[in-house]
Amino acid sequence: MKEMKLTTPLTNESINQLKSGDSVLLNGIIYTARDAAHQRLITQNDRPFKLQGAVIYYTGPTPAKPGEIIGSCGPTTSYRMDEYSIPLIQEGLKGMIGKGPRSQYVIDAMKEYRAVYFAAPGGAGAFLSKFIKKCELAAYEDLGPEAIYKLEVTDFPVIVINDIYGNDFYNEVNPL
Repeated sequence: MKEMKLTTPLTNESINQLKSGDSVLLNGIIYTARDAAHQRLITQNDRPFKLQGAVIYYTGPTPAKPGEIIGSCGPTTSYRMDEYSIPLIQEGLKGMIGKGPRSQYVIDAMKEYRAVYFAAPGGAGAFLSKFIKKCELAAYEDLGPEAIYKLEVTDFPVIVINDIYGNDFYNEVNPL
């Protein structure tokens, strides 16, 4: 396991070197999207952001307090996005951030289309918000906290759970 920094958009070259269990500090632009936003992304043809090389963070940030960029911004359970993930991965989505395991069919799609799944620490939304340097609404304002936000992050801490080789860190640390 190693520690490294990556900058978005992610490329095949940048994720080729990642292995499950690696610690990564993400820099650049990531997008938030939860269940309702994913459903719209799948059912609407026009994308509010370019999927090629993109990273989606499964979160619904809370409103910012006065003088802050964003409120608490912790990960939500990822398996709820599994039914929507494969078409987005096929279109070029390279990274997803959430918490908890992914289904085998999503892991297989990540291997086939070269994408990775990162975990961010659950219960640490206030801590994670400190790595967000800019936040702006990107799409679906009517969804409130489930809208898509464009976040600029610096050294956002994540761990590689599923790499492009089909490895699963959760199975490595707690085999059944």
